[in-house]
Amino acid sequence: MLILQRKVGESIIIGDNVTITVQSISSDKVKIAIDAPKEVQIIREELKIAEESNREAASVSSTTLDAFKKLFQK
Repeated sequence: MLILQRKVGESIIIGDNVTITVQSISSDKVKIAIDAPKEVQIIREELKIAEESNREAASVSSTTLDAFKKLFQK
């Protein structure tokens, strides 16, 4: 993991086409601007984690499906 310090208005560049700029800093928050091509997906980490949790919760094992089939076949 790379850790950098930046001041308001300063940027970092990732690859050839992604720029992250610090817009403002308050007591407990940092506002950043990300300039990247449309094909680069940018998503907040907590949304990614929630999506993965939802997918896990929505998946049903074949054992569970077999048990439901037996219940409703009677």
